[in-house]
Amino acid sequence: MPTLPTNQAPKSPIESYLHVLHALMLRDMRTRFGASLWGYGIVVLWPCVHVFMLIAIYTFQKIAAPLGDNTPLFFATGAVPVLVFQYISREVMKAVISNRPLTYYPQVKLFDVIFARVLVEIVTGFLALLVVCSVLVLIGTNPIPPNPLTAVCGYLAAIVLGIGVGTINVAIVGFFPGWLIGYALFSIIMYISSGVIFLPSYMPDKIYYWMKYNPALQVAEWVRSAYYPYAGIQIDYFYVLAFGLTAATIGLFLVKHVVAKIQA
Repeated sequence: MPTLPTNQAPKSPIESYLHVLHALMLRDMRTRFGASLWGYGIVVLWPCVHVFMLIAIYTFQKIAAPLGDNTPLFFATGAVPVLVFQYISREVMKAVISNRPLTYYPQVKLFDVIFARVLVEIVTGFLALLVVCSVLVLIGTNPIPPNPLTAVCGYLAAIVLGIGVGTINVAIVGFFPGWLIGYALFSIIMYISSGVIFLPSYMPDKIYYWMKYNPALQVAEWVRSAYYPYAGIQIDYFYVLAFGLTAATIGLFLVKHVVAKIQA
């Protein structure tokens, strides 16, 4: 029976866990994007194409931005945080569906699958953000806001919100697989009402009051407030963070029942 070499110590639990996490991330990237770097590059550029197609449409139609005098900056500041939120919340759910067979191995837990996909999406979203900022610089737009810390916090809030809603989606799709399509349709409604292509605060007060319950709208306005501090945009910071953290807590609690369902 083979034994470990005397000069090789057994791995600690933390090293073993990091090894599993690293393997899950590599498998995730290779199965989704292909073995080449180009495959991953396409996925990074996909949300960027979404942003710049939106900018191109409104620029060629000569439609002025609802706020400020820079159309690319207005749409980018609204679309990037919303897309980060939506990509994380959707891809975490898809990770559980595509990697469910791996949970039969004792070394792999469902939480590991979720955590690995979250890390991949955070890195992907950050690279996409760098690409968007680089293109904005090339077209003569300054992507650095007057309040950089506010923009960074808004971007991080979008990540927290995506993780929270993503874990809820994992729990739902564990019992109702059709939710994968249902959430895609629901995401369209959230995107349209999030204020990416318009300024929600210009809506009538009664409509704007109910629209503020959309957390995607709040993160879009959070980032936008960093670029347009004079606009007087009001953000309920507590609501956004509480929504994301509460959703994550409930989702992780329900994931235990999903694990029991998978193992049954």
